[in-house]
Amino acid sequence: QVQLVESGGGLVQAGGSLKLSCVASTSIASFVAMGWYRQAPGKQRESVATISSGGSTNYADSVKGRFTISRDNAKNLLYLQMNSLKPEDTAVYYCNAKRLSTGSVVNYWGQGTQVTVSS
Repeated sequence: QVQLVESGGGLVQAGGSLKLSCVASTSIASFVAMGWYRQAPGKQRESVATISSGGSTNYADSVKGRFTISRDNAKNLLYLQMNSLKPEDTAVYYCNAKRLSTGSVVNYWGQGTQVTVSS
């Protein structure tokens, strides 16, 4: 059973920075992609940033230039560096990992970490 555990959330003022971490219970090299998603109250969960096993990254337009996703395969860690935070970044942030299994994609999720940005 794969477990993903996020940390690093908290309360920060607008313009500040936070770095989220996600540690996996297994080698992250086995995942075809990993990413960060977020869900604000009353809204659907949305993709924030993703990174493939080859290192290719994608970002939501709303966070481009402010957030950076990275992974450390040796430590089984996924990171999200968030700079120039805005109140609209307030949400629960979830770590996601995708693995291919018999032709289908299996998704794993962490429990989430709260990020609150005050104005």
